[in-house]
Amino acid sequence: MTTSAPRPIRSIPPATGSARRVEILDQTLLPHQSRWLALGDLESAAHAIHSMQVRGAPLIGATAAYGLALAMEADASDAGLTQACACLAATRPTAVNLAWALARMQARLNTVAPAARAQAAWMEADAIAEEDAAQNRAIGQHGQALFRQLPQQPGRPLQIMTHCNAGWLATVEQGTALAPIYAAQAAGIPIHVWVSETRPRNQGLLTAWELKEAGVPHALIADNAAGQLILQGQVDAVITGADRIAANGDVANKVGTCLKALACAHRGIPFYVAAPRSTLDFACASGQDIPIEEREGDELRVVPGLDEQGNPARIRQIPTSEAVCNPAFDVTPAELVTTLITERGCCPASGQGLLALYPEEARD
Repeated sequence: MTTSAPRPIRSIPPATGSARRVEILDQTLLPHQSRWLALGDLESAAHAIHSMQVRGAPLIGATAAYGLALAMEADASDAGLTQACACLAATRPTAVNLAWALARMQARLNTVAPAARAQAAWMEADAIAEEDAAQNRAIGQHGQALFRQLPQQPGRPLQIMTHCNAGWLATVEQGTALAPIYAAQAAGIPIHVWVSETRPRNQGLLTAWELKEAGVPHALIADNAAGQLILQGQVDAVITGADRIAANGDVANKVGTCLKALACAHRGIPFYVAAPRSTLDFACASGQDIPIEEREGDELRVVPGLDEQGNPARIRQIPTSEAVCNPAFDVTPAELVTTLITERGCCPASGQGLLALYPEEARD
């Protein structure tokens, strides 16, 4: 049985009230079941990130910030702060938003006495979440403007392809790659979305679930069908999110992204990447310096779903003894990216392009 979350919605609602707690939508159960979970301590927040109950670079950062606030309720000492940051930092290595959020939280908390850290942590975590929501709305408007410039065949909706999930489930609100799609829909632009399933975690199913909830026309495709659709001229543009963008414009995103960029380059159609400031890593020179997370082999060997009675089930399609390789991300070279879409606007995927939007990051 499928249940629906209400819309509009935030993936991590503000932690209000005197007894602060954090709620998340358990994404490991989607799209078959919607269940909100309460995170009560540091350990549950770290588990949620590592197990991908929350996923998507911006949402990981916000969850880590709230996880640190939970930790400060239990132990706000200098040692407690250091230990909590280390615990959360170890959960996912590729998405730079995690390290960014923790560094920002730690810098803020180092300026206050331990007795005041819990309150300060909640306030800073709320600020991170609110900023992400505002940035995503801005990304939506900038991306919609790009969509309006695309050549459109008479009588055919704009055909957009995406990969993985970069909607409100992956952020605090709106999303990154899906934000322009939602903005286009709100502006009355006819649009249809090709949704790549994104194996082995099948996060494309989350995108399909989101788009269905929002009433956006779409079709789910097998990952390997993407190249054929692109080469046949059935795709006007591809847009994805990112887990880290290096200073030179190289993009790390869910594995399979680079193959779509290669097909787009061959066909001469735009390949867009949408991401907020927290995903930009100006300290990382190029994609060669981005750590690529290797996930557990059973993510590839075992397929989750529903049995014939509609109950959650897991089916082993590959024996445990079979050696597998399961990189969670790949790196798309900057030269394959047509445009980066950020909350400050659009730019070429290059060091010069990024610094034009973020001149404060220029280094001597």
